[in-house]
Amino acid sequence: MKFVADGMLGKHSRWLRMMGHDVKYSAVLSDDELMVVAKTEDRVLLTRDLELYQRCVSKAIDAFYIEGANEAERLAELAQRFKFPLEIDLATSHCPKCNTQLHSVPKETIADKVEPKTYSYYNEFWQCLSCRQVYWQGAHWEKIRSTLRDAQEILEKKV
Repeated sequence: MKFVADGMLGKHSRWLRMMGHDVKYSAVLSDDELMVVAKTEDRVLLTRDLELYQRCVSKAIDAFYIEGANEAERLAELAQRFKFPLEIDLATSHCPKCNTQLHSVPKETIADKVEPKTYSYYNEFWQCLSCRQVYWQGAHWEKIRSTLRDAQEILEKKV
């Protein structure tokens, strides 16, 4: 799925990218610019701005108004509307920072790019070929999994 997100959805854009979605995000694009990107690139405009959503609808631009109070609620809303699973598959994940697809890399190739303890504790790493950021499933993954579980529970209650 291809999205463009307004300036209020930076954190949410990163979530969607990790789940394998192509998400354009910029905190500096105007509403008009966001609408042009959505229309010309066949993207769904994601927003928490009701006025922007209504403008999109009036111009036949595909948009989705996100109402959830927290990340889990917002993810559940999107998963329900666009029918995607609430999971992260690193084989299809996009870089949370720049939106380029991640690639599995041999541990030896990133030895100088991570802390020595990280290198010794983990064996699987992924890297963005564009911005060169390195990722691994560290301690922060429990919080990621917890948020996805919460979103799944919310989604199951809605069905």
